[in-house]
Amino acid sequence: MLISIRLAAHRRLAVAVAAAIVCSTTATVPALAQAAAPLSEVPVPQLDWTPCVPGSPFECATVKAPLDYRHPGGRTIELAVVKRKATGPGPRLGSLFFNPGGPGGPGKVQMPQDYEFFPKEVRERFDIVSWDPRGIGYSTAVNCFGSPEKAAAWAESKPIGFPVGKKERATWISAYAELGRLCEKRDPALLRHVSTADTAQDLDLLRRAVGDPQLTYLGISYGTILGATYANMFPGKVRALVLDGNIDPQAWTDHNSTGDPKLPLFLRMGTDVGAAATFDRFLTLCGSAGTAHCAFSAGSPEATRSKFDKLTLRLRKHPVGAWTYAATVDAVANALYVVHPGWTDLGGTLQDLWEGRTPEPPAAVPPPIPYPYAGIEQGGAVSCSDSPEPRNPLAYHRFEAFAAARAGDLGRFWTWAAEPCATWPAVAANRYTGPWNTPTAHPILLVNPTYDPSTPIRDAKAMGRELASSRLLTLNGYGHTALLNPSSCVQGYESRYIIDGTLPPVGANCTQDTPPFTASRPHGGLATGGGAMADSIK
Repeated sequence: MLISIRLAAHRRLAVAVAAAIVCSTTATVPALAQAAAPLSEVPVPQLDWTPCVPGSPFECATVKAPLDYRHPGGRTIELAVVKRKATGPGPRLGSLFFNPGGPGGPGKVQMPQDYEFFPKEVRERFDIVSWDPRGIGYSTAVNCFGSPEKAAAWAESKPIGFPVGKKERATWISAYAELGRLCEKRDPALLRHVSTADTAQDLDLLRRAVGDPQLTYLGISYGTILGATYANMFPGKVRALVLDGNIDPQAWTDHNSTGDPKLPLFLRMGTDVGAAATFDRFLTLCGSAGTAHCAFSAGSPEATRSKFDKLTLRLRKHPVGAWTYAATVDAVANALYVVHPGWTDLGGTLQDLWEGRTPEPPAAVPPPIPYPYAGIEQGGAVSCSDSPEPRNPLAYHRFEAFAAARAGDLGRFWTWAAEPCATWPAVAANRYTGPWNTPTAHPILLVNPTYDPSTPIRDAKAMGRELASSRLLTLNGYGHTALLNPSSCVQGYESRYIIDGTLPPVGANCTQDTPPFTASRPHGGLATGGGAMADSIK
């Protein structure tokens, strides 16, 4: 969404946001100083901050929240929270809450990884705060296997990427049906209380805990649907919300349908089409760049497209080790998220396969905070209970044919990314389905790349049409979200909006600092997202 809501949460769920809704160019944002009246009977939790690891500038805390806000005196869960204090100079203005997408992104790990991507002016004036949403990571988490070894054994039982052929389809469907049964046995109550609406209530509880009268927030990919949900559940508490890589709210909820949805989520969103368009730009730019900048270049865009088609035909019959046709398409889908170094690395991977070599995995960079268990079931528990999918697993072969006709190989990938939800056992007990146009205290800023492989620009425009007051800032560039594909222009507009409420002009456009297949700049974020439960949605 980043959207393949793959449960492992290694991609960011996002959908494009587009409409520049007419509103005043400047909106005064009040300082975060006055006290806010509690909105529920849930007591404000205390945040006892300590260094996450010795010597770290990042501080961690754990708070308790109700499993079910309708019954606040019942079972509680834990939420793992992380903070980096405002660095100054200049007076501190409050806290900026960050959701890294998914669903399934552990903010306790990913905020420290992504910290340098936040505009410098914002880091100076705001504490940057994130958390592992309920069901995820270090918070009270969905864990259907009991051990990493059992989770790994289950993962090895299914095809990589998506199923090819009748036998693999049966194996895929059976594996995810088994996953649902395992999850239902371990903690059925938790499965029904990890919805976006539940997490929006947690977010408001955390806002109260840091003492901010209104919310300042940046959400990417799945974080955009969380932000939109918060804005409509707590419209008076909106100070400044940046939604980057947006999801169409109507696609997420399938609110206009009766009975089973007509299409799976990612096809409703048009993620398959957006991913195919982005990959076509990859092949075009790679072909034009030549082998000095893109190893897979065949000297021209047309020749490079033909080369990829020949490679996939070959891999269908003759995999290179574990690199099957479907595994290669899976790698393509994931590599498109972050241009630097992702696109250059993808060119090298495809060229290795072309020459019959097994590609080497990219070097792992240890995160500032160790990763918790982040099984495939965590992000899927959110998306599958929250976003309706067709319930007949056998229908997905037909959906695959439809998506392949309009989006090629990536259409197949995005179709099966949603299929795990067909047999998921839980439906959210507290699910928000609209309205999405409740007037908010202040307008919302939408940001989206024009070629986003997970949340296409059409979804951003849909988000803009749904919200009561918003403004779209378009990044004329590539990759999933502007945060992970930096633009000084975007950061400048975001800083002014977050600090004092100044919106970009209507129709504002920016470009990326470093186009594809030019000198790379350092990157420190982990792209997440994906498909329902296939492997991840960020």
